[in-house]
Amino acid sequence: MILLRGLPGSGKTTLAENLCEHGKYPVYSIDSYFTDPVTGEYLFIYQENHLAYKQCEDQTRESLERGEIKVFVDNTFTMEWELEPYLQMAEAFGYHAYVITVENRHGCKNVHGVSDDQIAKMAAKYTIKL
Repeated sequence: MILLRGLPGSGKTTLAENLCEHGKYPVYSIDSYFTDPVTGEYLFIYQENHLAYKQCEDQTRESLERGEIKVFVDNTFTMEWELEPYLQMAEAFGYHAYVITVENRHGCKNVHGVSDDQIAKMAAKYTIKL
């Protein structure tokens, strides 16, 4: 299981698309819940965020149960507790979990309209396991 973490605009989704060999392996993200599958339009609804987290976890669990060779999850994972359900799933299903931190070294802006102030707040609480 490969968990891609980073701030909005860091390139997590783009990296996931490349690492999964353009669809050969599943990629799950909280963003998928808020993205219209037909138009690709993203509409974040804060009140439904808990549903997005649940959907992402459920889809990941189902892939692990099926025995997928590789499973990718790209979310911000700014705090350690956000990684925990996935790390526990990996252990329960006998997967190795790899956490890759993606940094915005390419200078792109996030496509979800997250303000620079909000990104700075997220960065301030970003935890890294030493």
